[in-house]
Amino acid sequence: MKLIKNILARILAIWALIVFASTMMVFFPFYMVCFILPDPQKTRYHRFLSQIWMGAFLLLSGCTFKVTGKEVFDGLENAVVVCNHNSLIDIPVSTPFLARANKTIAKKSFVYVPLFGWIYQFATVIVDRKNNESRRKSYEEMKRVLKNNPLKSFYDGAFRLSVDTGKPIVPVVILNTKRILPAKPILFLRPGKIILNILPAISPAGHTSESLKNLVFDIMAEHYDKNNKS
Repeated sequence: MKLIKNILARILAIWALIVFASTMMVFFPFYMVCFILPDPQKTRYHRFLSQIWMGAFLLLSGCTFKVTGKEVFDGLENAVVVCNHNSLIDIPVSTPFLARANKTIAKKSFVYVPLFGWIYQFATVIVDRKNNESRRKSYEEMKRVLKNNPLKSFYDGAFRLSVDTGKPIVPVVILNTKRILPAKPILFLRPGKIILNILPAISPAGHTSESLKNLVFDIMAEHYDKNNKS
């Protein structure tokens, strides 16, 4: 029985990969509009289109999606959002399904992924983490973007960004993706429900970037341990 389940999981992973690539080809021409749109209109358009694309992808892959805590953003102008990351599927589903338009930090290597690299960079700030000047410029760019959009994960810099700008941190915990699409074994998919829980905002007032990071980590770790099924 276990052998049959493993074979089925690999077949489903190949099917999901085909679905991802084929639906990306369908939506790719529509993303080209981002070349001519200014921010924040570009970011909002990108999120709207990505919601449709990822909604179709999840449906055809046998997965469902649920978001809780959208009301956290009510009354917030902008915020720094930090997400956990356990699976490759976290990347394409987190950006479109946050409560508002957002930008994330992205490794330079993503740019070189055919077609997807173009789509992804429209909603990101690209950084070469091996280059200090690139990291500095990306940080300054994120401070500028923060005036228009809530942000997604910025690694340790998220907490420094929050302290420097006075913007709150919004922790977001993604559940079940490690079980649905684990890093190992490769090409292994078990359809299920992806849950994105938006937790209450945390003010940086009175915190250093290190103390804020530790507080957010503890809150997210506790929530993950209590609610994750994998």
